[in-house]
Amino acid sequence: MRRLATRDPGFAAAFAALLGETRAEAENLRAPVAEIIRAVRARGDEALAEFTARFDGFTPGAPPLRVSADEIAAARASLSPGLAEALDLAASRIAAFHERQRPADFAQTDATGLRLGLRWTALDAVGLYVPGGKASYPSSVLMNAIPARIAGVARIAMCVPAPGGALNPLVLAAAARAGVSEIWRIGGAQAIAALAYGTASIAPVDRIVGPGNAYVAEAKRQVHGDVGIDAIAGPSEVVVLADAANDPRHVAIDLLAQAEHDEAAQAILITDDAGFAERVIAAVAEALPQLPRAAIAAASWRDHGAVIVVADWVEAAGLVDRLAPEHLELMLAEPEAVFARIRHAGAAFLGRFCPEALGDYIAGPNHVLPTSRSARFASGLSVYDFLKRTTWIAADDAAPLAALAPAAIALAEAEGLDAHARSLALRLPRRSLAGR
Repeated sequence: MRRLATRDPGFAAAFAALLGETRAEAENLRAPVAEIIRAVRARGDEALAEFTARFDGFTPGAPPLRVSADEIAAARASLSPGLAEALDLAASRIAAFHERQRPADFAQTDATGLRLGLRWTALDAVGLYVPGGKASYPSSVLMNAIPARIAGVARIAMCVPAPGGALNPLVLAAAARAGVSEIWRIGGAQAIAALAYGTASIAPVDRIVGPGNAYVAEAKRQVHGDVGIDAIAGPSEVVVLADAANDPRHVAIDLLAQAEHDEAAQAILITDDAGFAERVIAAVAEALPQLPRAAIAAASWRDHGAVIVVADWVEAAGLVDRLAPEHLELMLAEPEAVFARIRHAGAAFLGRFCPEALGDYIAGPNHVLPTSRSARFASGLSVYDFLKRTTWIAADDAAPLAALAPAAIALAEAEGLDAHARSLALRLPRRSLAGR
């Protein structure tokens, strides 16, 4: 991992190199993914069956591509009471937070008498991609599906790869709890193609959300425009601001909690105490061997981790804005004061007893967040992602048009759009059309 200090002469160059680092593998999948998409568009279910047999090792039919209601019910019944209660608590808290995001329509009448307004409507159908088969994440199902349901989406179709045809019961239970309409045993680029364009069995959707591997990311990139997508997600990341009053073991495990996602994940510590920085580094080294995913976390920490020593928290806030991290922990005595200075972060966790893992599962705000510095211009998944806005204008009589049309005609004529000008002028009772 890198050690940086803002007082060092070479800090600016070293920090710029950290910002410019490419963590995702530059694998060119454009051509093979395009071929998969073309096959699904041309041959539909037949192509899905072929790709499922090739990549997931089972022939659709036994089991079928669509997960049955009986299988879903059996999965829910198989959960231990404790796990079922945990799933329900998480779903309830996620729903409660997202319920407050519901926007309101509005209408107004301006000084001319023209009525103006905005109306929100839900998307008709959404596709949810869940990665990994038995290694899937039920928390991601809740985080993606619950906001869609709250927005009022009528149909939520979920695709999940099922190696050998088997699925994680907890993922099925989470889907049922979140209000998913249908579940399909399909993974990879072929699932994205099916959701985007439809087959004889699967109706197309309007938007696709959810993380996946490089093939899924490339497929989402290619279908974008024909269908909406959430984002092209990069490797996960966290920036932790911590002072010397913290237990270094707590900071270390929070850094490793991000590093264990995959080798390309990034964990960065920013502190104002060089001695504390060294204690955290030592605590990381001590905790690593105890983790089941030690090899992954070690590679992430070694290749992409960083520890930055700053002069003060004002300086730290400036660095955070340049990093624009997916996750930001503020393990400080007065976290709110520092947070007020920061503009760019996907989600923030304030205080010494608020680790990022709380937000991953149970707190309530969404854990689908902007990565790769895209928090500079993007936000986490929300109810808004499943809604669209329609503005409207109404004139009950000719008075608003009479007041506004002359200016609009002047602008239309200046742009050389004569029919636009005539459309307005023809409706004015005393306006001459000579020369038009």
